[in-house]
Amino acid sequence: MADIDNKDQAEMDPADMEDVEEVEEEETGEDENSKARQLTVQMMQNPQILAALQERLDGLNGSPSGYMESLPKVVKRRVNALKNLQVKCAHIEAKFYEEVHELERKYAALYQPLFDKRSDIVKAAYEPTDEECEWKADEEEELTDEMKEKAKLEEEKKDEEKEDPKGIPEFWLTVFKNVDLLSDMLQEHDEPILKHLQDIKVKFSDPGQPMSFTLEFHFEANDFFTNTVLTKTYKMRSEPDESDPFSFDGPEIMCCTGCTIDWTKGKNVTLKTIKKKQKHKGRGTVRTVTKTVPNDSFFNFFTPPEVPESGELDEDSEAVLAADFEIGHFIRERIVPRAVLYFTGEAIEDDDDDYDEEGEEADDEEGEEEADEENDPDYDPKKDAAPPAECKQQ
Repeated sequence: MADIDNKDQAEMDPADMEDVEEVEEEETGEDENSKARQLTVQMMQNPQILAALQERLDGLNGSPSGYMESLPKVVKRRVNALKNLQVKCAHIEAKFYEEVHELERKYAALYQPLFDKRSDIVKAAYEPTDEECEWKADEEEELTDEMKEKAKLEEEKKDEEKEDPKGIPEFWLTVFKNVDLLSDMLQEHDEPILKHLQDIKVKFSDPGQPMSFTLEFHFEANDFFTNTVLTKTYKMRSEPDESDPFSFDGPEIMCCTGCTIDWTKGKNVTLKTIKKKQKHKGRGTVRTVTKTVPNDSFFNFFTPPEVPESGELDEDSEAVLAADFEIGHFIRERIVPRAVLYFTGEAIEDDDDDYDEEGEEADDEEGEEEADEENDPDYDPKKDAAPPAECKQQ
């Protein structure tokens, strides 16, 4: 039998033998690819490796190719001419943003009557008419006459069971709680104070004055402080830095100033009292000392770190100011103009829609990878799982 097999093999066409070898090589290559893929998955689930890889990529990002150094001197001269043109472009762009600021000031005056009426409705200074309260629902939200009547009866029953609230209670507090950027700043002891917040206004600098905007937080009379308005002013600049003109990317906030809050005695939520025990070195006696220390609160927003004349800040202060600038811009550009949509949650849904597509794509890719792994005869789910210790580090 062995002789017959050898004979058949000897009589095979050399081209057929080549095909056999190629198939074997392909199968071997697939095994190696499978093992490499498994190894890659395990490595990418290790947070230390991911951090090192990210650091490496950050170092490579924007690194020069060396092509500029290889250019002849006459070409470098022409590149310098282009850079001078770019500086002039930056100065024109700065003027563009100054005019944009003027437009913002102009249209702010047109928006303000609408915002004032919004404030009057929220604080019950004005009761809107039936016509003003009519709202055409989307097609999918339209109800039958029977369902509308049922809903109306239920609402009337609820209204009979409780007192008629004035205006829109906790309007701004609800807005703050619905927005992650602001809710992260809120503490439980801030909420009773923010229930008294009636309006937030944006005031732009006067014509001819340095570019700036002020956020005004209007409060009704309360037991926490005597101020009726708390302010936060952001000073901006729209001109390229002479030492680094190419870094210009629109107006930047240079500094911000808060205001003094006139707290009622014992109501200052930005401070807390703690008791510490101290032991006397010589006598060994122990005494209790009361100490006042800073406390986490949204109202620290009105006492930002001061920027020294040198402009140099430590890392913590820089981080606080960077977050502060982001919050100030967000309140000015999003919260104040679209407050009702953040109150209802509709603006948040719109923001989330921007991320849903990416998330779905990621889920699809992940599903495809899982399907490939399940079809792989060499796939071992135990090898693919990250150790528990590594998961905790993430």
